[in-house]
Amino acid sequence: MHDAVPYALPLQHRFRGITVREGVLLRGPSGWGEFAPFDDYSPRGCALWLAAAAEAAFGTWPAPLRDRVPVNAIIPALPAADAAALARRAVLEHGCSTLKVKVGALGEVLADDEARLVAVRDAADTALRSLGQAESARLRIDANGGWSADDAERALRRLSAYGLEYVEQPCPTVEETLTLRKTTDVPIALDESVRFADPRALEAADIVILKVAPLGGVGAALALAREWGGPVVVSGALESAVGLSAGLALAAALTGEPPACGLGTGALLARDVVSEPRVPQDGYLDVGRVAPDLDALMAARDLLGDDRARWWKQRVVDAWESGGSELVASVAA
Repeated sequence: MHDAVPYALPLQHRFRGITVREGVLLRGPSGWGEFAPFDDYSPRGCALWLAAAAEAAFGTWPAPLRDRVPVNAIIPALPAADAAALARRAVLEHGCSTLKVKVGALGEVLADDEARLVAVRDAADTALRSLGQAESARLRIDANGGWSADDAERALRRLSAYGLEYVEQPCPTVEETLTLRKTTDVPIALDESVRFADPRALEAADIVILKVAPLGGVGAALALAREWGGPVVVSGALESAVGLSAGLALAAALTGEPPACGLGTGALLARDVVSEPRVPQDGYLDVGRVAPDLDALMAARDLLGDDRARWWKQRVVDAWESGGSELVASVAA
């Protein structure tokens, strides 16, 4: 590979248990790709992320059908007052009227989730009215598999009163999700279950969440969307501005106007590898590749440190040897 630069980017707030996002940027003849599997991914799981990075750096993406895509704001599992402040900013600074709120976090109870959801709804609606908009904010929740079927049923009985567009990954297993589906009218969106290839996952889903990197690239994700044939929402995996390009390429290739995509994660980063943050404007992100700013990338490399840089480069090797070589060959031809 022509270049492989590990990086570390601090976050604005703790998100999914981390305060710094790490990964590797890879450069090839087509541009830059990003390899950033979370630490709990096995080498075989990392192979798919490597394929997605190689597709970006060495392969091609489908022709876009639009030049920008709508995005939702993402509200981490924060105290209600902090969540409300983020919701106001999402509306007033970024133009987002759809908000995805994290729920079901470890150590929290349903009352915490409800307080956060109410605070986000009220803050977003007030901000929208201040802009002269009469419609209410659209609300989604994401439990990241943090609820049992019984816990999810109880939670959705309470939280459905706030007009949820859907609940994402409510339970850790497909079996529990199938049980939940019999007891709730809230649409269920599945992410992890679909990625881990349980054949029953699509039976349990009303909506499928597509993330390019863990699915192995834009082409693989687009093929899954076509196989599914139902509603999809393109989302990100807390990538840098470089990695977001792949998610935007997927959303731009879908037939029909996509719903608000979960690609507004640039607003969660305190720093990025580009000079201008890739954050929503008027509720949209522009489609297209970006290259890292050299100074910003070197600062992110220095923040990571030598030991972690070596660890990440070894992780690329391990992914390559665990099936990544075959996957890369299929996407980079």
